[in-house]
Amino acid sequence: MKVKFIALTAVAAFTSSIATANEPIVVNQAITEKEAVAAQRAWCSALLDINALYEKEGQAAAKALAGKVIDSAYAYQMGAVLFKPTLTVNPQTFRPTRAGALSYFVGGDTAFPSDTGFALKGWRKCEPVNSAIFIDGNSAITMGKVHFTDKNGKVTTVDKTWGYVRDDAGNLRINLHHSSLEYQPK
Repeated sequence: MKVKFIALTAVAAFTSSIATANEPIVVNQAITEKEAVAAQRAWCSALLDINALYEKEGQAAAKALAGKVIDSAYAYQMGAVLFKPTLTVNPQTFRPTRAGALSYFVGGDTAFPSDTGFALKGWRKCEPVNSAIFIDGNSAITMGKVHFTDKNGKVTTVDKTWGYVRDDAGNLRINLHHSSLEYQPK
């Protein structure tokens, strides 16, 4: 029986495999709807965890956790992330770097003086509601609303778009994060 060696691209979850002539290798890196929704829920859960740790142990502990969340959920190690968070102002509206994202979530970085820490606002619930999900092989985009409920029961709703890709280990990574407050007509 002949053995074939098949080299996969860097996008694949592994770098090489062996197959026999009768057993083809099938590589399917397609993202599923279930995975995209799970990634959204994990993001919400992490946001609530950062806030809870902040309330219990302070800003330094929240910053450490936020750094771990960013490193595991976002694609900054793959390059720039298209991150436009909700409450940012020019000239720092867009946050293509990890430092910009970390400051947005927990504040405390003098390079981003307007940041007060979105994750530190007393959130108790975070509920994504999708309007549409577009899946194209190993990338996906979700778009809809996210409802944030604070400790006083006030709900803030933002329009949110997330883009996901797979990293070399096969994990979903956020490569696009756009949020904006809902339009409020006068």
